Amino acid sequence: MSDTQQYFEGVGRRKTSTARARLYPQGSGHILVNDKPLLEYFGRDVDINAVGAPLKVTGVDSRYNVSVHIQGGGITGQATAARMAISRALLVIDAEYRAALKEAGFLSRDPREKERKKPGLKRARKGPTYTKR
Repeated sequence: MSDTQQYFEGVGRRKTSTARARLYPQGSGHILVNDKPLLEYFGRDVDINAVGAPLKVTGVDSRYNVSVHIQGGGITGQATAARMAISRALLVIDAEYRAALKEAGFLSRDPREKERKKPGLKRARKGPTYTKR
């Protein structure tokens, strides 16, 4: 895929992951993640299905080639960020997809973040073991 042809872009985030997705028209359904094929980058079926889900929901899975660049976070957070980025790029192409994507929950940013560790505790909420003697 060359960068000179026209594309539609979307950005998605989840936890500390950020994904930029580009959808290229007249494609055949190839998905590249950080310049690697989708199946090579994500190992789990759950993550692979999450990335391709917006294309399946809208019924355009073989119409566009997708290139996603992801930074930060863990594997599942990256997959969810990529899903949101692809969904937002699809909205740029056609606003009619909004209803289907919204019903599937692909346009909502998951606000949950890791809670910080507090002083005197082992983790964010786990306290030290109480000993009477």
